[in-house]
Amino acid sequence: MGTGITARGLGVRFQFDSQRRPVSPTIARLRRHVTEAWGVRDITLEMSSGEGVALIGPTGAGKTTLLRAIAGVMPVDAGELSVRGRIGSMLSIDAGLVETLTGRENAAMLAVLAGLDRTQARGALEGIKELSGLGDAFDRPASSYSQGMRARLGFAAVDSANPQVVVLDEVHEAVDHSFRAVLERRVTEVRDAGGIVIAAGHDHDILGRLCDRGVLMDAGGVAADGRFAEVSAAYLADDLPAGGSDARG
Repeated sequence: MGTGITARGLGVRFQFDSQRRPVSPTIARLRRHVTEAWGVRDITLEMSSGEGVALIGPTGAGKTTLLRAIAGVMPVDAGELSVRGRIGSMLSIDAGLVETLTGRENAAMLAVLAGLDRTQARGALEGIKELSGLGDAFDRPASSYSQGMRARLGFAAVDSANPQVVVLDEVHEAVDHSFRAVLERRVTEVRDAGGIVIAAGHDHDILGRLCDRGVLMDAGGVAADGRFAEVSAAYLADDLPAGGSDARG
């Protein structure tokens, strides 16, 4: 069976205490006053080998929550989710970075988190350095890195594990023009090899180069699904609904 993603009736729920602080399900069972909100609810989607899927919509529509569920870092509270293929995700520019470690040391750690064993991670370091384009900065502390440099390092480390499902949450919008071309080339190669790319963001020009399909999210659900150019144009023209809650992302 090839690479694929199937969601049926997918739901992810957040729970809050009386002061609106998020709490875990275990803590929620011990608290008397707990409220809840669904980050995403009743999501039914199929993503197939070779697709590039852009999640668009206003802030709070549920894009980040859905990406985190697909990446396996957020539990599913309702419905079903199946992901076939090795996942490589960048859900935050700073995810996994340790400020006091060098880029090289962080790269080794991030490569292991991406799925390589320690020996493979050490062997991948020069490739990560080359792809990131960090040069001498690769051996400097991450505390000296700009946001763009962090994004370069994180993407190169994720890429070192040869992911079949690439998940990007606005990271592609943080890099400069030269590295964006590198990222777009690698995304195209993943898709051409039968993988899947899922990206969320607000720069529709970039998303249009990465993806051929657009999924508009609104208030935790899917408002439209189709060719990216058509869904994007309708959303930007306000021909589709827009709304949401900041709890969703």
